[in-house]
Amino acid sequence: MLRIGTRKSMLALWQTKLVQRLLLDEGQETSLLEIISEGDKVLDTPLPLMGGKGVFTKALDDALFAGEADLAVHSLKDIPTVMPEGLIVVAILERANWRDALVVRKDTEFLSKEDYPGIIATSSNRRRAQWLNHFGSHDTTDIRGNVQTRIKKLRASDWDAAIFAAAGLERMDLHHEIAVYLDWMIPAPGQGAIAIVCREEDHTVRAILSKLNHEETARCVNIERGFLHALNGGCSAPIGALAEIKDGKVHFEAVLSRIDGADEIRLKLTSNYDESLNLVEIAAKEALRKGAAAILDDLPTQKRLH
Repeated sequence: MLRIGTRKSMLALWQTKLVQRLLLDEGQETSLLEIISEGDKVLDTPLPLMGGKGVFTKALDDALFAGEADLAVHSLKDIPTVMPEGLIVVAILERANWRDALVVRKDTEFLSKEDYPGIIATSSNRRRAQWLNHFGSHDTTDIRGNVQTRIKKLRASDWDAAIFAAAGLERMDLHHEIAVYLDWMIPAPGQGAIAIVCREEDHTVRAILSKLNHEETARCVNIERGFLHALNGGCSAPIGALAEIKDGKVHFEAVLSRIDGADEIRLKLTSNYDESLNLVEIAAKEALRKGAAAILDDLPTQKRLH
């Protein structure tokens, strides 16, 4: 029986139970080991000041190293681009909705009011930067907690809206909460994809889990994460990246700006599928040519886990 490490949130358990069903289809029985991550314990500190994404994965990594779990299930966007030595992302499931979505406290009328001083809740520097570039009169405020908690905080606030990953809302059957899909907002690398991690040396488990890998999704998200890593942006850098396969070609789009939305850099590149991994180096060089290093060097000093 394979032991699956998972966070305890409703969304994490939904994702893990999906993996359980897929493994059962392969004839593999499983059990769950529910773990509380640092990111789930500390809800009064903005994620960038905690070290960003690694705060949601380290506790599960520790369970794998200790032999308490055979695999762990994560939202791919929560996994640092450099894995701890001895662990490997062995499978990535077919990607769900990659978009960000807006949940509003009242309605969307404020979006069409010129110079309206809107307040948007998000703990993501990427979302903050793109939103402020798009809506110059708005401001943002930090928000933490699981999906349900953040919606409750929004309802009890005087904020106008909060930004969520659409995939998380849809997986929780909260489609009715989505006021607007933010098609113009470039997602976090890997957003909408579920990843499975195991010990690198455990070849038996790797062979089982590799059957669940969706090759096209893996290709796209590896380009996105490769771009983030090539810029050495860190977990909380305001970088968005999206690779999609259309008509046999890979289309890559990325965005980077200061946290206040200034000096935005946008990239759009296309490649044949067989040569698409080259997009990482090409895009990184183009971003640096346009001034990415200066933007990243000016980020507030904070702990980095990448």
